[in-house]
Amino acid sequence: MPTIAKSDSHQTVITTFEMTPGTCQDLLDLLTAAYDEFISKQPGFIAAGLHVNDAQTRIANYSQWQRREDFQAMLRSEEMRARNRKINELCKSFEPVMYDVAATFN
Repeated sequence: MPTIAKSDSHQTVITTFEMTPGTCQDLLDLLTAAYDEFISKQPGFIAAGLHVNDAQTRIANYSQWQRREDFQAMLRSEEMRARNRKINELCKSFEPVMYDVAATFN
């Protein structure tokens, strides 16, 4: 389970994907398969979640990793590079951004 805490040493990555409603489900299927078959099995992976807006024009992906280098290694792997080429065909854009937790609220 992802935990959001300022004291966490984990690396948080938020990726946004922009697509058309016609490709949303296909993209969601590719992302789900990537997590099920590959990403979740990589060293340092903690957890992730996929979120779809109601217009089906954006997917937001929240993931946590033990270390920044773990995420970078997964992203640079041949398998993920091949998957990202297919993902790129289904969306207008996608951008993974690494974040540090600045504050949390309960």
